[in-house]
Amino acid sequence: MIRRFDREAVAGFVNPQTYLHASGIEVLTVAGSAIVVPYADVKMVCFVREFDTAEPSGETRLFQTRPKMSGLWVRMRFRDNEVMDGLMANNLLQIDAYGYTFVPPNRNANTQRIFVPKAALVELQVVGVVGSPLRTPKPKPKPKEQIELFE
Repeated sequence: MIRRFDREAVAGFVNPQTYLHASGIEVLTVAGSAIVVPYADVKMVCFVREFDTAEPSGETRLFQTRPKMSGLWVRMRFRDNEVMDGLMANNLLQIDAYGYTFVPPNRNANTQRIFVPKAALVELQVVGVVGSPLRTPKPKPKPKEQIELFE
C-alpha cells in the first residue's frame, strides 16, 4: 500500500528486492498495470497483510513504552508535520540510498513493515538503541552448592 501526500493511496504488489529505482517506486497495481510513483509523491510504503485503502485509524504511531525488539528506536517527522516512531535495524549496511525501512510500533496491526523515502521526511531522530551489541550480559556466578559433573 503506497500512501501519498496529496492523492489517494495506491494498492498493489512490489518485488521487495527490486521495487526501488532512481525515478521512484515500481508497483503492480491491483488492476494489473505497472506504474512508477515518484519519491516526492510518496509518504510511505506499507507492507500489509490485507489491502485497505482507508487510512489506518486504529494503528499506533508512537511507542507507548520502550520497544522490546533490538534495533534503533527512531522518531520521524514528515513534511506534513505528522510524527511516527519505528524500529530500524542497527546495521548501517541495511540502510538504503532512497529511504529507511522499519517496523511500526504496533506489530499486530495490518502493517508489518514500512518504507519511508528520504524525500518525505523533514527530520529523523534516534531516540534510543535497544539491545546494544556493545553491552553483553554478565554470566551468572555458579552457586557453591552446584555439583560439577564430568570434571
